[in-house]
Amino acid sequence: MDIKTLFDLTGRVIVVTGGTGFYGKPISEGLAEAGGHVVIASRNQQRCEDWADVLRGRGLEASSDAYDQSSDASISSFCERVWNQFGAVDVLVNNSVSRPMTSYQDGVEAWRESMVTNGTGLFAISQVFLDRMMDRGSGSMINIGSIQGVVAPDFTNYEGTGMTTPPDYQFHKHGMVGLTKYLAAWAGPSGVRVNAVSPGGLGLGDEKEPFLSQYCRRVYLGRMAKYDEIKGAVVLLASEASAYITGQNLVVDGGYTC
Repeated sequence: MDIKTLFDLTGRVIVVTGGTGFYGKPISEGLAEAGGHVVIASRNQQRCEDWADVLRGRGLEASSDAYDQSSDASISSFCERVWNQFGAVDVLVNNSVSRPMTSYQDGVEAWRESMVTNGTGLFAISQVFLDRMMDRGSGSMINIGSIQGVVAPDFTNYEGTGMTTPPDYQFHKHGMVGLTKYLAAWAGPSGVRVNAVSPGGLGLGDEKEPFLSQYCRRVYLGRMAKYDEIKGAVVLLASEASAYITGQNLVVDGGYTC
């Protein structure tokens, strides 16, 4: 098989949760550009439909749906709808995240709320899609993590900014990597691959000093990530180019965690 064919996603049905977020947009765009039909999903279907319409306007294949990752019933219904509409799902990209906690000082209720979506909800949606992929004997699941799930936070990045990073994010992103490895071991014998991508900070163009300089001093490439720079990693793990890769956490961070 030639290299272009290995990366080609034509005919693949790909679900991207959180598909209109900071990483969701380039991820869903890149997968569609590689030929896949991307189902963009989050709680806000209108936002998903607007982004799908932008992609369709470029001649790409995209549609939208809505679900609530804090609800088992909503997750099951969503999976059923997509499977009935397309007959199968080839790739699931778990990118949804809830951010109810803003700092260490937040109460334990904010922690509990976070875990409903980011812990229990992550497992619930993984299980319902993975079970069907395993029955079919093929598929790829890609969990979108973070460098915050690889290393401890560097609080000096936030000095003089009034910003910080909350502990729940560290917890569930580290847990996502562990779950990725568990599910890879569970689903591998059935022909299903499970991997993670852990990106570094995405530069949106509005980063303020001193945070920008303090963050970039740790990055070997000396800058934050650009919009397109997560696309290749996700397309790789969705495609036959990674047919012998499973249980891995691909860190895309410019060298931050080295």
